[in-house]
Amino acid sequence: MRKVTTTALSAMKDRGERIAMVTAYDFTFSQLLDRAGVDVLLVGDSLGMVIQGEETTLGVTLDQMIYHCKAVARGAERALVVGDMPFGSFQITPDDAIRNASRLLGEGRAHAVKIEGGQTIAPTARRLVEAGIPVMGHIGLTPQSVHQLGGFKAQGRDSEAARAILEDARALEEAGCFSLVLECVPGSLAEHITAELSIPTIGIGAGARCDGQVLVCYDMLGMNDGFKPRFLKTYASLGEQIESAASEYISEVREGRFPAEEHTIGGALDLGDEPPSDLPIALYGRSR
Repeated sequence: MRKVTTTALSAMKDRGERIAMVTAYDFTFSQLLDRAGVDVLLVGDSLGMVIQGEETTLGVTLDQMIYHCKAVARGAERALVVGDMPFGSFQITPDDAIRNASRLLGEGRAHAVKIEGGQTIAPTARRLVEAGIPVMGHIGLTPQSVHQLGGFKAQGRDSEAARAILEDARALEEAGCFSLVLECVPGSLAEHITAELSIPTIGIGAGARCDGQVLVCYDMLGMNDGFKPRFLKTYASLGEQIESAASEYISEVREGRFPAEEHTIGGALDLGDEPPSDLPIALYGRSR
């Protein structure tokens, strides 16, 4: 099983081989997705919404990202682990960005970081790359800018907006990003950007012509009933299965059917030749 690297992703684009990226936030999901053959595990700041139950990603902290990155890295033997840089961790100064990204790689054991933004953030991306930190860009709908964008809605739907996103893509490639996430942009725009760039594009809500795709694991596995955007395909109904399993467990506990004899540790306790006098004789066997 060959380890996926940033250069391996570039080679996949050159071969026309599609890249599969999925979010993960803990060790168990990381192991499962890694064994399935996922190429990239994104520890997304989307954990603020799907793990913490918040309405946006803005409250996620760097320490929280480090914690989740470390858990995912422990479970990933093959996949490239990319950690999101949360809001406020890279927008202030490039020096802050380098310091915080270094923590994601050092303490969080991520292999690369992802930052949101286009031309304005490109100089920071360049500084990170120059410091030896692999950077994945993210343009189009950038969730950390949700208030500036007026909500979670598609971007680049007119010629001016599309041209700006194209310039964002060019700037990030020039800055040295090894890959680029295109979120919620028209498929025709994503196709044009993918054809022009030499680095791989990863789409979400950006059509089928990107070099790869990414989905949130809880969404693709049917564990988030309240989120059904057009671009999402669910590959399982784990939410229903989990509720059903929990309901069955609750019933068996209340009815005294679990634990059964086969779930109970048998045999007498070995309490020595002189067991405590206050313990019932059944605990240590009547033969004593």
